[in-house]
Amino acid sequence: MKKDDLSKKLTPLQYEVTQNNATEPPFNNEYWDNKSEGIYVDIISGKPLFTSLDKFDSGCGWPSFTKPIVKENIKANTDFSYNMKRIEIRSKDSDSHLGHVFDDGPKDKGGLRYCINSASLKFIPKEALEEEGYGEYLKLFNKKEE
Repeated sequence: MKKDDLSKKLTPLQYEVTQNNATEPPFNNEYWDNKSEGIYVDIISGKPLFTSLDKFDSGCGWPSFTKPIVKENIKANTDFSYNMKRIEIRSKDSDSHLGHVFDDGPKDKGGLRYCINSASLKFIPKEALEEEGYGEYLKLFNKKEE
């Protein structure tokens, strides 16, 4: 999708975050405290990125996950902005900035913390997965209930 089209489809914050690598404010974003079951998809491409089953409260003010739902849907780049070395996470299909990954996550879940901007995500509640075209991911939640 062209940048002109994206600027019409996205809110100004979504555009700044996904296209210009901005960071939304901590504790003042849509999903940082979302406790509902479901999946988080790329706001532009709709590709599945994360699941609520891997979300945890890191205390940082942004949605944090231990791993992506489909690793092939994201890519990592070295980011040297703000005079530090970090690993930036981008959506593979839309090349949107998502956030960063750090090695201070829960050790029993692999030790990673994917710190993601809510503005780069769309949340699909578990109850809407089938109708939104993500029915194949219902099995993840059914495993939890068994």
